[in-house]
This record gives sequence, C-alpha cells and structure tokens, in this order.
Amino acid sequence: MDDLDRALLGLLGADARVSVATLARRLKVARSTIQARLERLETSGIIAGYTLKLGEAARQGRIRATVLLTIEPRAQAAILTRLKALPEVERLHTTSGRVDLLLQLAAGSTAQLDAVLDQIGELTGVKSSESLIHLSTKLERAV
Repeated sequence: MDDLDRALLGLLGADARVSVATLARRLKVARSTIQARLERLETSGIIAGYTLKLGEAARQGRIRATVLLTIEPRAQAAILTRLKALPEVERLHTTSGRVDLLLQLAAGSTAQLDAVLDQIGELTGVKSSESLIHLSTKLERAV
C-alpha cells in the first residue's frame, strides 16, 4: 500500500458511497486509476466489503456490553459454536492475556441482557466472566 491507497481508504472510511469520479477528483488522479486501485484492494483482501453503519438513532434502545470470558482451553471450539448462535453476540474475539474471549453483546433491555449473560455463564467450559455495560460512545473510527 502506498500513500494513494491510504488516502483512498480514508475517503471511503468517511463515506463508502462516494462515487469513483468524486474519489478521482478529490485525489487528483484519473478515474481509471481509482477503479484499478479499488479492484486491487478488493482482490487482495484489504477491502473486505462495503457496509452500512447505523447511527445513534437506529441504535437507541439497544444496551451494549463487553463480556470478558475465561474458558477451559479444550472447550473453545464448542463455546465459539454456541456463542455464534446467539443473535445478541455482535462481535467475538480471541485474546491474549488474562481472558480468553472478548464478546460484544447488544440487547433490547436489561432483562434480555441479563438472560443472555446467564446463558453464556452456564455454557460448559466457561470458568468466569466479567461484564462491562457500555454507557456512551466517545469515539468510533470506521477504519
């Protein structure tokens, strides 16, 4: 990746719907250059796709939490399969450090969140969990 690729990704991170012509004009290069760069970035896996990012108005009424899980090592595959089946699990990461998995949950109410946390805590192989309720977002970067 060079400076043009990084600038292109920066513009797309701010607005993924911007046209190729506008990108070319802003970056002061030919439209065909932008099209070729986009194709290369997509083919190489640097751009995995273009997506919709919901604003606060759409996310109102959703309670989010980060859950830190410590699990038994041999239980990871089964736990991952069960967690992926829970619709409240938005993100799921393996980690290095004192916890094994980091989850981001979203629920419609505290009661629903509590029920999901109970389900997770009851999974065979979960040794401990810690929940952190998200209060407000101060910064969220697209890229």
